[in-house]
Amino acid sequence: MANNKPLWIWFPGDREIWLGNHFNNRRTERGAMFPPFWKQDSHWQTVEFSKEFTLLQSDTLHIHVEGIYNFMLDGKLQFGQPTVFHLPAGRHKINIKAHNLSAPPSLYISSDCPDSPVVTDSSWLATCEDKIWIDENGVAHGSGIYLPAATWPGCDDPAVLPSQFRLLRTQPQQATSSHPLETTEGETATLYDFGCESFGYVVLHGAQGHIDIYYGESEAEALDRDHCETLDRLDLPDGQPQEHRIEASKAFRFVQVVGSVQSISMLSEYLPFDQSRSGSFQCSDDEVNRIWQVGARTLDLTTREFMMDGIKRDRWTWSGDAIQSYLMNYYLRFDSEAVKRTIRQLRGKDPVTAHVNTILDYTFYWFNALGDYYLYTADVDFVREMYPRAVTLMDYVQGRLTDEGLAIGQPDDWVFVDWVDFPMHKRGILCFEQILLYRSLVTMQQCAELVGDHEHHYGEMASALRAKTDELFWDDTNKAYLHAYEDDAAATDGKLVLNTQITKFPNMMAMLYDFADDERRADILHHVMLNESVPAISTPYMRFYELAALCQMGMQHEVMGEIKAYWGGMLREGATSFWEKYNPETPASPRGCDGIGRAHLEMYGRPYGKSLCHAWGASPLYLLGKFYLGVTPTEPGYREYEVRPCLGGLSWMRGDVPTPFGPIHIELSEKTLSVTAPAGIGIGHIHYGDHCADIQPGQTLNLSL
Repeated sequence: MANNKPLWIWFPGDREIWLGNHFNNRRTERGAMFPPFWKQDSHWQTVEFSKEFTLLQSDTLHIHVEGIYNFMLDGKLQFGQPTVFHLPAGRHKINIKAHNLSAPPSLYISSDCPDSPVVTDSSWLATCEDKIWIDENGVAHGSGIYLPAATWPGCDDPAVLPSQFRLLRTQPQQATSSHPLETTEGETATLYDFGCESFGYVVLHGAQGHIDIYYGESEAEALDRDHCETLDRLDLPDGQPQEHRIEASKAFRFVQVVGSVQSISMLSEYLPFDQSRSGSFQCSDDEVNRIWQVGARTLDLTTREFMMDGIKRDRWTWSGDAIQSYLMNYYLRFDSEAVKRTIRQLRGKDPVTAHVNTILDYTFYWFNALGDYYLYTADVDFVREMYPRAVTLMDYVQGRLTDEGLAIGQPDDWVFVDWVDFPMHKRGILCFEQILLYRSLVTMQQCAELVGDHEHHYGEMASALRAKTDELFWDDTNKAYLHAYEDDAAATDGKLVLNTQITKFPNMMAMLYDFADDERRADILHHVMLNESVPAISTPYMRFYELAALCQMGMQHEVMGEIKAYWGGMLREGATSFWEKYNPETPASPRGCDGIGRAHLEMYGRPYGKSLCHAWGASPLYLLGKFYLGVTPTEPGYREYEVRPCLGGLSWMRGDVPTPFGPIHIELSEKTLSVTAPAGIGIGHIHYGDHCADIQPGQTLNLSL
């Protein structure tokens, strides 16, 4: 058999779209399926695979296809659907056209010859025959799309069809405690506690008859049969106690089981990762250590086939949640495959008929995530793959701008920004959206340069938008970007009027996205970010950006206090994973044995609507990695990087920041700094106080402070 192991191949992006449809439709609410409310694309049902090659000797191919197919050699159609094919030496071209309605058509070819050029991998090309050719640089020409075929690492077994290939694994987990419940109906009911937030499949042991199962991220939710978000009802044969695994995965810590069951356990489901290549963090403050650990658990739980928002309720891929997950991932697991799968799935197919997740700002986050991915990985092949779809998405954006090139929420758009606890209008021309659009255009200019596209001038558009936004929204008196131009109900001429409300949202984005210069950053810091009269942010979602902006301005000591107060506050409330939203000012309310007050569980008008394991709640992973351990790539893929560590009030800290070459290890105390760089990485530039030094690949540098 061949030394170069074959892989299953398919049309790029199709497996993510197909799997994403399964993924996003797993959500249930009280036993009813709950699909996403945005357009769901489908895979191409017919795909042609092609490769030209030269054989130095005759070869025998073994062909596996998921779907029905035909086989063409050197332009001649062969009989039937051959599974074994003998090739003579010489120059050849193979075309295989496959069709499958239920799953993406996929191809696997192995060979009897070592190092055969025929085995399937990303050197094969694939077309959906839409008559627009795009080469490997993302440049359109000709009369039909031919792109490098897609593969997934590990999807290499001809006996396992790609539709049956599983990225996730399971392991048994036992409940940490259980106790019977008193009921008025004479039922047998038991409450099981698994000790912390978990995700997977409940397994019933010795079960028979009718059984009701009520899940809860909190004790209160599992005990509330009428209002818990998720539940199951089963009818098993009487008199035949059996083991039964619940078919659908659920998120829970507590499970109430009503009916004849001897005990329960679970199969915990997880995405494997390489611990030796992962990030780590330890410091002199035990609470901060616990925050990092719970943050890591939160991100691991919400990183599945894709990076989802929360594991209990939505279980969907949201672009605004995902961009933060990607950034945290670069400091925890550096799972670039999970990032690529999610970016592909969120983008979907052309034609574009709505914003990503229907949300204006989430489209902009999609562009910016692509730019972040390239900075951390230098994966230009992925940029080339996504660039045509980025162009058509930006075309859609530009078709909905005002005549002055400004982003405005159209009637069919959701303008999200954030959940807020104060009045804030979101219609009209929001400054926040202009700054996100600006960075999207900057990203598109970078991508255009990478693929050699000289027809689009995204950089010029970005400069014009920046100038117009400054003109419209910068208030030199208040030293802040103002909120929006909005419809005025009293106006009869249809003109928009300026809403002079000041919020942190556009101002912190101006700081983070290099929209504001150094002087304005300093003004915004003092007049907005540190101004107690400006409304506070109450969600971990926007805390991510708020605290990053403060750290960027050298306020790590103050931010450490915020991390301990905010995320430490969740821990003190009983959190075992971080929440969708947390308000430290929420009044005390009755608590369960898990210590969580019921008032903290409410959201969306439902008593348990809040997600208690939400990806954007894990932002300390990013903050501690980038601004305390202080590691940031300054050239794509860590061709160059800087290390600017900061104790921020800690006595000492140590940790690992993952890179494509392995982790960078940092140890810092009040007296010493040690940095170890992995082999193969670029040159690192270390800055600490008055100390500046360069570190070479594979070197350890020790400084006395």
